[in-house]
Amino acid sequence: MSEHIVSSYDKDLQNLRRSIAEMGGIAEKMVADSGQALLRRDAALAQAVIAVDSRLDGLQREIEEKAILLIARRQPLAVDLRETISAIRVSGDLERIGDLAKNVAKRVVAISDQVQLQKIVVGVEHMNELVQAQLKDVLDAYATQDTVAALDVWARDGGIDALYTSLFRELLTYMMEDPRNITFCTHLLFCAKNVERIGDHTTNIAETIHYLATGEPLGSERPKNDASNYTVVNPPSA
Repeated sequence: MSEHIVSSYDKDLQNLRRSIAEMGGIAEKMVADSGQALLRRDAALAQAVIAVDSRLDGLQREIEEKAILLIARRQPLAVDLRETISAIRVSGDLERIGDLAKNVAKRVVAISDQVQLQKIVVGVEHMNELVQAQLKDVLDAYATQDTVAALDVWARDGGIDALYTSLFRELLTYMMEDPRNITFCTHLLFCAKNVERIGDHTTNIAETIHYLATGEPLGSERPKNDASNYTVVNPPSA
């Protein structure tokens, strides 16, 4: 392969990396801003999160198109092919993270005039902060192909699931105690689920990093501590 072709190929890969980094920065800010909007019931900040999602969607499409063209033109082998495929995977996860942050923001708009149950709102925001840390760490791991850091994120997600289950139970309890809480708690429940799903997408990225660095899928079963599907809360006795 000529030096010109190698240089052009490296430039293609660098462009993919820059686009992924840009997507990661936007997704991180969307997650952080959606959490702050929820905590403060800030409808204007929530609307800003909703508005920026189209930029993330556009970048994801650009990355997919660039990666497909790169494969068609360069016919990369081994690690270069893995990096190209990994860029498609990671961009897809980042796009979904943006969608989930946008979903939280939409819920914030719906409850922006309500101030009850701040304690449980703080609980959802705490989960959001933990997920923000996972996203930052996994993006750093992707940039350096650090499988140890990626697997640490992958292992930590079980704690997010357990926290979501706890919030799920608490929200059901508040709804049963006072029907006036139902609307607010339902929106919070969807917010918490969206945050939990963001955590799942960080583990997807961690698994992609392992594949990128080793050429092998991660063989272990992902830790899951979300027991909300089986949670039963009995109504208070009369």
